[in-house]
Amino acid sequence: GDLHTILTFSLPMSPLSMSPCARMQHWGLNTYLYGPKDDLKHRLLWREVYSPEEEGQLRTLIAEAQSRGLKFVYALSPGQDIVFSSSCDLTLLKRKLRQVSDLGCQAFAILFDDIDHSMCQADSEAFSSFAHAQVTVTNEIYRFLGEPPVFLFCPTEYCGSLCSPSISKSPYLQTIGEDLLPDITVVWTGSKVISRKLSVDCLAEVESVLQRPPLIWDNLHANDYDSRRLFLGPFKGREPQLRSNLRGLLLNPNCEFEANYIPLHTLGSWYRAGKEERKGEGIDEECEYCPDRALSAALHDWMEELNQPLQGREGEKKRPNQSVQPNQPPGSKPLAHSGGGKGQKAQGRGLCGGKGLLSESQVRLLVGLHYLPHEHGLSAQKLLQDLTWLKTNCHLVSTNSKKAPPQKIDEWRGRASRFMSLCEDIAQLHCSVVGGANRAVLYDLYPYVWDLRNMALVAKAFICWLGCGKSTGADLLGMESEPWVFKGGVSGEVQMLLPIGSSNDLFTHPPPLFPTSRLYNIRPYHGKDKVRSHTHMFLFTAHPDVIGDRCLGPCLALCPEYSFILEDELGVCGCVLGILDVRSFAKRCQVSWMPAMRDKYPSKGGNTHSNTQDLIQLMEEDQGEYPDSLLYHFPSQLRLDALPELVDISVSRTLLTALLTALKANGSQGVFCEVQPTDRQRLEFLTKLGFLEILRGEARSREGVVLGRLL
Repeated sequence: GDLHTILTFSLPMSPLSMSPCARMQHWGLNTYLYGPKDDLKHRLLWREVYSPEEEGQLRTLIAEAQSRGLKFVYALSPGQDIVFSSSCDLTLLKRKLRQVSDLGCQAFAILFDDIDHSMCQADSEAFSSFAHAQVTVTNEIYRFLGEPPVFLFCPTEYCGSLCSPSISKSPYLQTIGEDLLPDITVVWTGSKVISRKLSVDCLAEVESVLQRPPLIWDNLHANDYDSRRLFLGPFKGREPQLRSNLRGLLLNPNCEFEANYIPLHTLGSWYRAGKEERKGEGIDEECEYCPDRALSAALHDWMEELNQPLQGREGEKKRPNQSVQPNQPPGSKPLAHSGGGKGQKAQGRGLCGGKGLLSESQVRLLVGLHYLPHEHGLSAQKLLQDLTWLKTNCHLVSTNSKKAPPQKIDEWRGRASRFMSLCEDIAQLHCSVVGGANRAVLYDLYPYVWDLRNMALVAKAFICWLGCGKSTGADLLGMESEPWVFKGGVSGEVQMLLPIGSSNDLFTHPPPLFPTSRLYNIRPYHGKDKVRSHTHMFLFTAHPDVIGDRCLGPCLALCPEYSFILEDELGVCGCVLGILDVRSFAKRCQVSWMPAMRDKYPSKGGNTHSNTQDLIQLMEEDQGEYPDSLLYHFPSQLRLDALPELVDISVSRTLLTALLTALKANGSQGVFCEVQPTDRQRLEFLTKLGFLEILRGEARSREGVVLGRLL
């Protein structure tokens, strides 16, 4: 094969939808590189040969590629523990590659990326340098395989930022350029591991040192370094003229097969544009590569496939040869949802049905929110810009600040409305993906859409809370950062803009096993809301307000600004209550709440042992006396009496996170919650959110376990 026309990429094969090879053939690409990290015999156990069953799978893979006119490249990564001077290791390396060659493979790659430069004593005595050791082994393997037309070598210094001291002065690269056989192709990623731009000029220096044109291993869409990021944007930032200055371009895509439709579709457009440019001058503008135009074409084609009924993985089995992300496969852990009286009702609230259609505007939103590693799409830019501005200018609507000019207040509320509308669109997108016809797309995209939905719920609730004017501005800054620094993409950046953004344990959880299409919303409590407690207790009187007055009343009456409502299409389905300053709250209860309760539930006939008197005593005990040592570090309190029990437990976590955000914004440095020792579900729920046990009943007069966490 003519190496100048090779475009290769490392992509998991999939039995679902159109296979990678079929898509590549359709879009004019011509080479498939096999190198999945979850094939342990590719890297960790590289010395071991494949079993007969594994041989059969590889043979099928190779035959599928070749039947589509694609060159199949088998990659091996022995660099972590190979002893270059060991004749035994060299024999095992040859045995492994001979086995794959016998399966029909005619192209190979030896990868020495992401390994330590140091050599063992035996290698130090046998070779003059690390590069010399790699080159010696690579050249021998190349000759052993009969000098195949396609043979790739990935150096340890594979980008400009890894070269010491620089590209032109690197002894390592100089040795590679001088001693590696000239027909062996060297892999290069550009100036960085993930290069924002690639141009002819930026590759001239490395081509000179390597004494050959490089092959670009392009990590633009690779997402295996961040389990919360996905890249659905177009192939971008690579000059079409590159094509005549390379031996090929290898695209390392998203780990999830279904996420790569746009990256591969637009790569094909880029490739064809490069071919057109080689035909001569006078190029029609329509033939030039335009990322936005290529994205629109890819979206048009993808829409047809997205809404085609297609089943996902059967039994949640991992697809063959798929690189996976740690802790990220959908359904990787069973759902730990609360049981109890609402169990059947909760399950009725929206298990995915798989009958909906995704609109083009929703797919554009999806792509804009999961665009490229160095660049957000328009929807993500608006989301982040508005959130930043609204938080910075929340004093305009705060009741604790001087009254702002009406036009400034209108501007704040207008941008808040736009921001909250976009958050609602994200929640609706989540529902449409879950309820969509294409289940394969659901399984691959769900963890990312679910994560962003939860973040949008918290951010929307926060802005809605700011709009109520209850912020004191005590701690609104969040975490200052440069763009793209923190992991998590748009979700991570929204997180870091929240006052509680540095608390990763509140935001990083595996998605539920059973996706739910119920549309949720979180907002501050309004006086007209009807909230009921899920607490079961003996009714001392027949009065219908007893449970509410005891469990919810004090918070809703005295500090409603720290009460957040969860609602779905059926109405209010849960609430979480908070107290900013427990000391002050207890005093206010004694002054105003308890007298009101004594009037509402009067003692009859002077009987001091009546049920009513017992109820009043319990209400007083509920406010509790907590030691100063506790309140010094944890001045705020949570009350979970109305916390919902849902199929997707993450919604309850998100509800609680919205409250913690408000408490932190108004200066709280720590929060505690009292739970009965027999309530294992609540104890587990809080523990997974970073709460630790502080006090038990033995150390005090009450039975409850006190758990706390710093904010």
